[in-house]
Amino acid sequence: MESHFLESFVAVIKHGSIAGAARQLDLTPAAITLRLKALENEFGAPLVQRSGRTVVSTEAGARVFARAQTVLRDIADLKSLATSTCMTGQLRLGVIASAASGLLPGVLGYFNEQHPNTRILIQRGVSSVLYRAVCDEELDAALVVEPQFGIPKTCEWQRLNDEPLILLASSALRVDDVHETLAREPLIRYDHSHWGGKIADDYLRLAGIEPIERYELDALDSVAALVEKGLGVSLVPNWAGPWIQGRALTRHSLPVEGFSRQVGLLWNRSSIRARQIQSLLEATQRALADD
Repeated sequence: MESHFLESFVAVIKHGSIAGAARQLDLTPAAITLRLKALENEFGAPLVQRSGRTVVSTEAGARVFARAQTVLRDIADLKSLATSTCMTGQLRLGVIASAASGLLPGVLGYFNEQHPNTRILIQRGVSSVLYRAVCDEELDAALVVEPQFGIPKTCEWQRLNDEPLILLASSALRVDDVHETLAREPLIRYDHSHWGGKIADDYLRLAGIEPIERYELDALDSVAALVEKGLGVSLVPNWAGPWIQGRALTRHSLPVEGFSRQVGLLWNRSSIRARQIQSLLEATQRALADD
């Protein structure tokens, strides 16, 4: 099978037209049509059909399209390995939301110095989902919260930052006693289904505090925005990055220490992008040193 034919099929589905695919690949519409017919003959099933003015996949074509992009990426990786002394292609990186809004810009700035030609696909998500994606080789690496269970031997983990739990409050709110404030003020809860959110649950139970729960959000930057508006206080990890600069927020240490989340880099040992991942690790360490 010619990979160029598969590339043409993917382009047709993405653009929804043969003409659009032809423009992207700098070919004539007739050449795209011939490639599609050759693929259909090889697969023994029609892959595309017209729906009004748009070209869409058939049921068989949808199944092929789901795998074709991965196949094309793997082919590009193999070509890169064979022809280049420096790794090019696309790095698939997962990032938790707090790192995406805080730490990531600095990391990418340092990383780009070493790998200016690398394309990076960034997938934002929760740690549990990104963890599974790395284990299943759907991502090369991910900046996530350290899981509370053993890392499989197929993966590697490097802890990078310890983020102690803090009380986050509006600067307009006077905080004399952290526990009294937590019991009195409405609580804006960081989603307790997240690995980081569970730490806040553990703290509240230990301290014997039954908070007045008002909101629950799954993104720390959104939690901070509501706290700033004076809608409540929150127990959150003191995450890395310049997220508090210019915001009317105060951070307060907790009376009981030892509650924190650890953020680090998880990667798949079998990834062909080991050199890039090492550079990503070093770039993250430099960005944290700047914080």
